[in-house]
Amino acid sequence: MSLKAVVFDAYGTLYDVQSVADITEDAFPGYGEIITQVWRIKQLEYTWLRSLMRRYQDFAGVTRDSLAYTLRLLGLAYEGEAFERVIEKYLHLDLYPDAAAALAALKPRKLAILSNGSPDMLNALVRNSGLDRLLDATISVDAKKVFKPSPEAYMLIGEAFGTRPDEVLFVSSNPWDVAGAKSFGLNVAWIERVTPEAMALACVENELVAPLTMFKAIRTQMDELGFAPDHRVRALSELPTIA
Repeated sequence: MSLKAVVFDAYGTLYDVQSVADITEDAFPGYGEIITQVWRIKQLEYTWLRSLMRRYQDFAGVTRDSLAYTLRLLGLAYEGEAFERVIEKYLHLDLYPDAAAALAALKPRKLAILSNGSPDMLNALVRNSGLDRLLDATISVDAKKVFKPSPEAYMLIGEAFGTRPDEVLFVSSNPWDVAGAKSFGLNVAWIERVTPEAMALACVENELVAPLTMFKAIRTQMDELGFAPDHRVRALSELPTIA
């Protein structure tokens, strides 16, 4: 590949969205895991529903609404302080341990994030994690008022860097994002952190499937949408070997 840019999804790819679990458990003892999983599922669903309805609301609003849904679903009363403390964690999500080194190894290519996150959320997260020293751009779909995997969202990469889709490697751990980027024409690397074999084993080991296992079953395996990634790697640290 003659690549001019490598562009990353943020949530679930560079940043571990499951790292909110400690704060949700602290705020709502005994409910931390189920809150974390339902919250993320509804957060994603709301982006897709709002895109289909053509009723865009930025990701900050979507994130708040999906948390409110989750707490109401579980019958949990809460004060504003607890709610805001949980929401604040999205500005301080944990980086995957290999993220910074992988980005540094991909220079001198242009590096960017393309995310559903709203600009204020993304800019704070990137700054708080130190990735602002490595990235050339932090691109939010807010500029198009539509969420990934809409083709309009992926157009923002070319508009930022003046590149053709075949000159860009897009990296995501989210199968729906992989399919959307490949459909648009980008070169795509999928971070396959959970293998199908491991997932199948986890689903049959126990009579009662745990919330985290259910989330992984729904969100970590490649979707049947007719678009496969160009590359499958197990970790961000493997990217320099293919880019």
